[in-house]
Amino acid sequence: MEVTSSKYDRKTELKAFDDSKAGVKGLVDAGLAKIPRIFIHEQNKIINNHHPIGNSPSCDDSSFSTPVISLKGIVSGEEDASQRRQVIDQVRHACEKWGFFQVVDHGVPVHVLEEMIDGIRRFHEQDQVVKEEIYSRDYAKKVYYNTNFDLYQAPAANWRDTLSCVMAPRAPDLGELPSVCRDVVIDYSEKVKALGVALFELLSQALGLNPNHLKELGCAEGLVLFGHYYPTCPEPELTMGTSQHTDSSFLTVLLQDQIGGLQVLHENQWVDVTPIHGALVINLGDMSQATNLK
Repeated sequence: MEVTSSKYDRKTELKAFDDSKAGVKGLVDAGLAKIPRIFIHEQNKIINNHHPIGNSPSCDDSSFSTPVISLKGIVSGEEDASQRRQVIDQVRHACEKWGFFQVVDHGVPVHVLEEMIDGIRRFHEQDQVVKEEIYSRDYAKKVYYNTNFDLYQAPAANWRDTLSCVMAPRAPDLGELPSVCRDVVIDYSEKVKALGVALFELLSQALGLNPNHLKELGCAEGLVLFGHYYPTCPEPELTMGTSQHTDSSFLTVLLQDQIGGLQVLHENQWVDVTPIHGALVINLGDMSQATNLK
């Protein structure tokens, strides 16, 4: 029986879902044919655009594509002065015009990226009794798993589960990290921290500052890893895996699989970020844009 609007109790449904500790994956495993109402986004916006913002259209123009920058030699410090100036100019342009860019030759081996994706998948596809041991909304914890950090505040929930790990400046105890992906989470995090330092040096120079300026401000000290998982949805036209948002951090490094689905807003149009094997997507966060870095 369909629940009428007058009898719909959203808070009760949210709490029941949260208390199950099964996440979205649990709904799929239960053979759900229709998604709970808490996941339904405004239908007219979903139909008009996969990632709506006002009336902004999606863009299929191939001339609109996120910049791709090679960091060959940059992370290892083996580049020459001319090459570094070129990369700095590319980073400056990408930040000014897009706020996003992809990097290749970034020093994180492709096999580590692939193992990271596999490790996150292994975690989320474990038996529920294993995962629920770390299910939590206590954000003071360094390692936890849940569905939608803003589950009780957002107008509609997104169709995803997330493993969250605070890896720096103080890493969690080894025993806190899930054994099914512990080794690769540590390896990937160490390599991404090195990449972050290189990127903050480039960003500092792109601003006309000393290469160490952002590092000295402490921008490269923190690292939080979010391992999102998007199980198959029985009614994908009604919900979203990730709704429109901005990231509040100084810098976000995104690892997406080859399926794609990520879009960025550019000149009031949503542009697909085409997956490149071995590439990482860099998102200039709100803090970088809003802070007077000088």
